[in-house]
Amino acid sequence: MLAERFSGHEDKSVTFLYFGYGSNMERTSLRAKGVAPLASLRATLPGWRLRFNVQHFFLHEGGVGNIEPCTEAGSAVQGVLHRCEDHHLALLDDAEAYGHGYDRIEVAVSTAQGPQRAIAYVGIPSFLNEHCRPTQRYLNILLKGAQAAGLDAAYIEALRSQPVHVNPPVAPFEPPAGVFPVFTAQTLTLDPPLTALAGSVFDMSPARWQHDFLKGYFGGKDMTLFHLRRMDQSDGHECLDDLRHDRLSWVQRAYLDAYLHAYNAEYRYVGRFSYD
Repeated sequence: MLAERFSGHEDKSVTFLYFGYGSNMERTSLRAKGVAPLASLRATLPGWRLRFNVQHFFLHEGGVGNIEPCTEAGSAVQGVLHRCEDHHLALLDDAEAYGHGYDRIEVAVSTAQGPQRAIAYVGIPSFLNEHCRPTQRYLNILLKGAQAAGLDAAYIEALRSQPVHVNPPVAPFEPPAGVFPVFTAQTLTLDPPLTALAGSVFDMSPARWQHDFLKGYFGGKDMTLFHLRRMDQSDGHECLDDLRHDRLSWVQRAYLDAYLHAYNAEYRYVGRFSYD
């Protein structure tokens, strides 16, 4: 049970409490961001409601989780309270685009072990879009986390019944015709506006302002594993050898193709990336 894992003897002077209500309820999803909580416990945030109105950086991903104060009787957001090590805060800030897409606040949650104060992330107004819906991929991760945490059955059913954002099927990505340079992990780092995905390299310089944060987060790096480990089917063990030796499933390939098309729409294709 989560409560059993939460009742350890961690040094609380070097830890903090984080309330996850979206994909970060799910521990595999959280580990993909480099955060391995010392302990986790189900929790409730009264007087708030769950929304999916934070526009994802990439439009095909729809909207992601947010919380808003709510005066309706009985309103509450259920989630998971994680005890994290201090160095996890910077990782969470990066994962949540702190100061750009999300702000960080302090909230009071209730747990089986009594009330607790924790940090949580809320959407910044410039990133809110009331027409957004979550994708089924994103919702599946929430459902896995909610079920593992033992959230109320009615709350889980409400999550399950959320309308979802549906994308049309995409064709396999084909790089533009022409002669382009080949980049490696070493040469990519020399040009920070460049980022790589599944063998293609893109220049992030022409991206719209919403991607300013990603220029620092993605720049100079290959982001293939970043995306693969955020799939709802991920077990957190995907590796580049899966790509090198053609071990990706058709679902993984389709997921990467959708992102390759999205990168190509937001950025500018400039070359091929070598994994050798």
